[in-house]
Amino acid sequence: MPYVTRDDSGKITGVFDHAEVGVSDEIRPDDPELARFLADQGLSSPDAIRQLLAESDLRMVRLVDDLIDLLIDKGLIKFTDLPAAAGEKYLQRQIARKRLQINLIIGEKDIL
Repeated sequence: MPYVTRDDSGKITGVFDHAEVGVSDEIRPDDPELARFLADQGLSSPDAIRQLLAESDLRMVRLVDDLIDLLIDKGLIKFTDLPAAAGEKYLQRQIARKRLQINLIIGEKDIL
């Protein structure tokens, strides 16, 4: 079941696939109000919804990267605490992000 956030007037302002902090209003997937909201957002087709989820996944990956950085910086975990596969993926992303930063700073196009 989807979950929604609402504004002060009760109008849907966001849709989520699970409950989380501040998102506890469950709604039926076939609710007409949800269908109207999705249509207003340009999300009335499965392809549009897939695109939204793909974009959301990318933002979530960045959030996870930032969360790992924060936990390591605060000494709550060590890089070596991560499972090997996760540590390798995290390290690859960190290297790519650093290369991109350098590229943007010095303006070289062939660095990546």
